[in-house]
Amino acid sequence: MRAVIHFSKVRGLMILISVAIIAAGWVTTFSRGGFNLGIDFQAGLSMSVSVADTDVPAMRDVLGPLGAQVQRLGRDGAGQYSIRIGDDGTVEDFQREASGQILEALRGEFGSVESLETAYVGPRFSRDLTQQAVFLTIFALALILLYIWFRFRFGYAISAIAALVHDVLFMLGFIGALQLEVTTATIAAVLTIIGYSLNDTIVIFDRVRENETLLRDSSIIAIADTSITQSLSRTLITSLTTLLAVAAIFVFTTGAIQLFALNLIVGVVVGTYSSIFVAAPALILAQQRAQTRRKNKEMERYRRGSVVRENAPGEPAKVTPPVDVEAAKRAVAQQRAARKKKR
Repeated sequence: MRAVIHFSKVRGLMILISVAIIAAGWVTTFSRGGFNLGIDFQAGLSMSVSVADTDVPAMRDVLGPLGAQVQRLGRDGAGQYSIRIGDDGTVEDFQREASGQILEALRGEFGSVESLETAYVGPRFSRDLTQQAVFLTIFALALILLYIWFRFRFGYAISAIAALVHDVLFMLGFIGALQLEVTTATIAAVLTIIGYSLNDTIVIFDRVRENETLLRDSSIIAIADTSITQSLSRTLITSLTTLLAVAAIFVFTTGAIQLFALNLIVGVVVGTYSSIFVAAPALILAQQRAQTRRKNKEMERYRRGSVVRENAPGEPAKVTPPVDVEAAKRAVAQQRAARKKKR
């Protein structure tokens, strides 16, 4: 058997690092004004335009009075920009009015301006889409909880959900800190990473369940470390091959597809990390608490059984003194050892 890597020895440190990084990401997100919501989740107009001989600061100076946001599309020098302006619902025919004002301002400053693409989302549709995205994410987590509870045990399900919540919080903190645009593609990336991370976690949990029988005399910490070590090569190879494919998409594309690939890259790395350093430690904690509860119940049964009351007619109840607790523990250990030898 290969040497076992003792991942559990650093589980406390790794969890502290995760908490620190997630907290830093969310603090940075709120310090920068929250998430950079795309047109899918924030009502308004989105335009892609081509303007020669200019840059982002100059575009922002021209469109600043209109309250528009400007971002460069593609590589430097391509001359293509994404312009977004919000709709508060007070202007009728907002799409026509806003697009006309944007093109008029740009042509007045830079001359030739080509409109490449225009998209508009109204306030009601944007609100409905946001509610559906939140519902789908929560619904997916609930289904995952039920599935793992059915396939394994409740402790396994809670541990897997803890890892998935870690991944979602990490990704959202990363997206918000860098002010990446949040669109439906972002939600798709998050749901994809939930499935990917869950797959890694189930592989490790399945090995833990097998080793609980094969290594029944070992502690849950030793079983978890052994299971992770046995699954490590498969986990790393799967993650690396996935990263190669997603990295190619990130390098050779632009726009929303490139952002989708970037989110996947971060999600694959974080999902692999959480399967080892979040899901497994959470399972260790859940199993240790379950063992403690079982021991307490056994001791309680011994305490109750130590008092025998005899209520013979006409005689007072006789109470035997309680047995020695330590002796009861030794008796339980001896019985378990005897059963294991018979097996």
